[in-house]
Amino acid sequence: MSLIRNTKNTEKVIGIPRAMSFYHDWAFYYGFFNDLGVKIVLSDSTTKQTLSDGCALVVSETCLPIKIYMGHIVNLLGKGVDKILVPSLQSIGPKIYNCSKIRGLPDLVRNVVKRDFTMVEAVLDKSEKNQGFYEYLGEIAKYYGIKNAARVKKASKAGWRVYNNFLMMTKSGMRYEDAMNYALSGKVFIQDRTKEYPISVAVISHGYNIYDERASMKVFDKLEAMNARVFTALQLSGEQMQDGLKALGQGLYWANECEMSGAAGFYLKDTRVDGIITISAFGCGPDSLMIERMSRKSKRFGKPMLNLTIDEQTGEAGFITRLEAFVDMLYRQKRNKITDTGSNSGELAGQRVRFENLVQ
Repeated sequence: MSLIRNTKNTEKVIGIPRAMSFYHDWAFYYGFFNDLGVKIVLSDSTTKQTLSDGCALVVSETCLPIKIYMGHIVNLLGKGVDKILVPSLQSIGPKIYNCSKIRGLPDLVRNVVKRDFTMVEAVLDKSEKNQGFYEYLGEIAKYYGIKNAARVKKASKAGWRVYNNFLMMTKSGMRYEDAMNYALSGKVFIQDRTKEYPISVAVISHGYNIYDERASMKVFDKLEAMNARVFTALQLSGEQMQDGLKALGQGLYWANECEMSGAAGFYLKDTRVDGIITISAFGCGPDSLMIERMSRKSKRFGKPMLNLTIDEQTGEAGFITRLEAFVDMLYRQKRNKITDTGSNSGELAGQRVRFENLVQ
């Protein structure tokens, strides 16, 4: 029998695990819950202990993001939080589904976390009637005695303001952490992107794989230290990602397919980008299908692609070695493209000088 209570607690405090959908939804939740007068308690950033706690609760075949999520539940319970948001994100549109672990996340938590707390469980399923976004928010608000639909909608507008400001800054090229910090403080700052880099790479993955620094091993810092500009799905509009899906010749089925296949398809066509890096968790079925298709299409576009797989055993040394080898290959390819043109025109000579100066 589950020890999770679904009884109503009048204390307006909610715990949010710093994992899974957090990296996509945090800006919205910040505005939404603050407008409702609900205090937010976040779990700490992922550490070795977080991962160890999560691994102890689930079978070894479970994917890394879920193991991390369970560790963050444990972390929140250690902080004394007795209400934790555990959403069931079934479908983001008609017949556009999340993977089974995301869809069944409340049931998974219910069966492995044997602690006494209230799970704020709400369902978003746009493939069904009356389970859309505002119904989802209404379910959450009811845990705090808020049943007025107009009040919930007002809070949602506050959430959208923060979220839209965040997106505006990431689309200007600002790093995720900086854009989030500005958005949460109510500020908007547009990134100056005049700095030139010798090469550019697109990192394709889910937010929970690349913005969790423990999971990604600070991949953005490592690439920037190698003097590579980094592009991600957050710099693209919905229309651009839809265009990317068409470039790969596929429709939309998985909920995260735009940020994966859509972004990859767009950047495969983008002449600013010299190579693609994908990062996926070992054992992720949807990702394995999407990345296989991306790899085949990358050959047609003639653009190099590096596929990295992460789990709790991934060693940082090997991770860095593969990144360095890939970046070195992109440097050689870019240099050869400039120098092996058979032309000594002033324009090409200027390109060669500029490239070598940037490399230095």
